[in-house]
Amino acid sequence: MEPLASVGSPTARVPELLRRQQLIRLSVAGWATVLEAPWDATARSCLGLWATRGLPLVVTRQPARQDALVAAGLPAPARYRRRRLALAVAPQDVLFFDEFPAADTVTRLLPRALTAAWRNLLAALAAVDCAARVYGGYGWQALTRLAYVHADSDMDLLLPVTDVQHADAVARVLATAPWEGPRLDGELLFPDGGAVAWREWRDCRQGRVSQVLVKRLRGVAIETLAASPA
Repeated sequence: MEPLASVGSPTARVPELLRRQQLIRLSVAGWATVLEAPWDATARSCLGLWATRGLPLVVTRQPARQDALVAAGLPAPARYRRRRLALAVAPQDVLFFDEFPAADTVTRLLPRALTAAWRNLLAALAAVDCAARVYGGYGWQALTRLAYVHADSDMDLLLPVTDVQHADAVARVLATAPWEGPRLDGELLFPDGGAVAWREWRDCRQGRVSQVLVKRLRGVAIETLAASPA
């Protein structure tokens, strides 16, 4: 990401329930404030398109000492050289919060030959009570209908889980799925907002490593995780 550009004069605090990978949609006034900042021509063109179409930003990790602005990001599509724009917006400029698309929304972006396997994978996740969403290139292309996906794009899944056992079940589904499409990547999202890459979780629970990287709204931490009982 490029350095944060602060926009607006904050008069409200960041909402307590904010979390990473949440989407925010700005008000017309909010976009006007964003566009007043001294962006270069390419960034301004991209942000102008976002403002015109009312497209979302994504909540990113929040600086420890920034309680009055929401740190957000915009990974630009191919036409803007896939630049990563970062900015900070005043809470009063957020019209509402949103989410990345449900995983079945990206079916149309996959080759037809993968449709059945993708639907089977989503059914297997649903069977363990995991309503997956898709972020990354596939998620942004589904949201914006702009070109993000390329030959090496992963399928980044946001996987809400309730506890350790639920995370194990979800990781097991992904690890054993008969899938020959884009690499399945993404995060297990726990109720406290902590997120762990599902592959790291699997490796730790299988005893290959003893620690995982946990990402939270205001930082990251290396945490020890016990292997799953045999």
